[in-house]
Amino acid sequence: QKKLEKWLIKMSKKIKNNYIPRLLSHYKDSSVPYLMKKLNIKNINRLPKIEKVVLNIGLGDARDNANALKNTVNEMTLITGQKPVVALAKKPISNFKTRQGDPVGVFVTLRRNQMYEFLDRFISSSTPRIRDFRGLPNKGFDGMGNYNFGISEQVVFPEIDYDKVDQIRGMNITIVTSGQTDEEAYELLLSIGLPIRKKKIIEKEEAEA
Repeated sequence: QKKLEKWLIKMSKKIKNNYIPRLLSHYKDSSVPYLMKKLNIKNINRLPKIEKVVLNIGLGDARDNANALKNTVNEMTLITGQKPVVALAKKPISNFKTRQGDPVGVFVTLRRNQMYEFLDRFISSSTPRIRDFRGLPNKGFDGMGNYNFGISEQVVFPEIDYDKVDQIRGMNITIVTSGQTDEEAYELLLSIGLPIRKKKIIEKEEAEA
C-alpha cells in the first residue's frame, strides 16, 4: 500500500512537471510564426512573450471593515488559484483617513504556468460574461510593452458564486510582456486570442463620431 502511494505521488509530480498549458502550446505553435512574420523578427529569442500577470483590487474600507478584506482575499484566491498579498499603506494620508500600515488592497502576481492558465480561463470563460462587451480597450498600453485594463465586476469570473458575493468589486489587471514597443505587445496579445478592440475599428468609429 505504501509503495503504491509513493508511486502515485511520484507519477503525479512527473505529470505536473511535464504539463504544458493550452495557451502556452498555442503561443509556441501559432503565435511564434505569426509574430515573426508580422513584426519582421527573425530571431526567435527576440520575439515578445508574456512575463507575468498582476491582479490588483483596491480597498478603501479595509481598515474599518475586516470582513471586506477577508472576502476579497478569498475571492482573489478562487480567481487565481494563488493566495494574494495584502498591500499596506507606506505612509499616512490624512485626506483618506489612512494611517501607515493600514491595508489598502490585495494583489496577486502570476508567472509561468499559472499565468497562462489564468489568461486561458479569462479569454474563454470570463470575457463572454462581461456586460455589453465590445472588446477590451486598445489604449491601455504604457509605451514599454505592458497592457493595463480594468474589470468592473468580479462576478464575471465563473469561480465566483454570485449568491455569496457581499459587494461588487472591480479590479485592475496588468499583463507584463517582454515587448519593447506597444505594437509588439499589441500583436502578441492579439495572437494569443485576447479580445482587444482592433485599432482600425476604433479609429473608424472615432472618425464617424
